[in-house]
Amino acid sequence: MNHQDQIISKLIAEKIITISPKKSFTYASGMHSPIYTDLRLTISYPDLRSWIIKDLSALIKEKFPDVTIIGGVATAGIPHAALVANELNLPMIYVRPKPKDHGKGRQIEGRFSENDKIVLIDDLITTGGSVLTAVQATEKEGGHVIGVSSIFTYHLPDADKNFETAGVPFAPLLSYPELLKAQKNSGAITPEQYETLNTWHQDPWSWK
Repeated sequence: MNHQDQIISKLIAEKIITISPKKSFTYASGMHSPIYTDLRLTISYPDLRSWIIKDLSALIKEKFPDVTIIGGVATAGIPHAALVANELNLPMIYVRPKPKDHGKGRQIEGRFSENDKIVLIDDLITTGGSVLTAVQATEKEGGHVIGVSSIFTYHLPDADKNFETAGVPFAPLLSYPELLKAQKNSGAITPEQYETLNTWHQDPWSWK
């Protein structure tokens, strides 16, 4: 079993990702979904954490070979960014959702220059809104973001459109279609359930 299969199996087994074709979850946005993801839990599993960091580091070096700084999007992206930065022996920064309301009022912690090439990491991408806000904040302060990476993405049409509009390359480690395919091939979901889950992916805002 390769790392990707190991990661998917562990995420499902530990209910870090829960797939429920019959009973949907409701997101804060109001979207109904047959999948719930809490990747913050991955830091509690050393083996899973190790597989993710090694594969995410290799992916970033492949897709963004010129990277000089790893950035984490607060808060969920920070631990993964720290581990990837350590794996690649690169400096790290992290980006808050908004500037601090005390001290020097920083939104970005860590040092970087206009010559640095930054890759930002978040744990999960739904529409890409929060990470693209972090990209804007970094570039407003003189940083140069060459790309975004994540552990998982739902790979929704909204996200594809938002990254394309922003002109920011995006390289996720795992995606919803890959997860579904692995679950179907393993027999964990039936062909009928696969179709139901795939229908959500095509038009998530209309799905019930």
